[in-house]
Amino acid sequence: MPIRPATPADHDAIWSILEPVIRAGETWALDRDMTREQALAYWFAPDREPFVLEEEGRILGTYFMRANHAGGGAHIANAGYMVAEDAGGRGVGAALCLDSLERARERGFAAMQFNFVVSTNVRAVNLWHRLGFETAGRLPGAFHHPTLGEVDVLVMYQRL
Repeated sequence: MPIRPATPADHDAIWSILEPVIRAGETWALDRDMTREQALAYWFAPDREPFVLEEEGRILGTYFMRANHAGGGAHIANAGYMVAEDAGGRGVGAALCLDSLERARERGFAAMQFNFVVSTNVRAVNLWHRLGFETAGRLPGAFHHPTLGEVDVLVMYQRL
């Protein structure tokens, strides 16, 4: 599954992936009413490097990578991933994550940290554990799930 840097020509395809996830409000701490322009500005923000996984001309997933923090935290990478609704269970999320880990190593990052993994996103939590991430912390009730109420958030970490 080839993964390449995202370009403005990918905006429609990326939005088609982002919108259902944002509207559902179950796995990302983003405003559920976020507009297309706001979502793309977030995904393509100057501090982020966005990528897409394309198969047979169709974008099935996307991620961005950035430094987790500035200054003393700039040696730790951070990434966010989204997969097309109909591409789940095909290894797209794993491919995106593995690609981001390799790119983070190439850029000299010492580790990858996920700051806000919603604990009820079991598929993601299991995938991150399977790919070598450890749960470094738990934030009780830190995410307001639209149907479950307050649920925990995990901080996950992997040395590179």
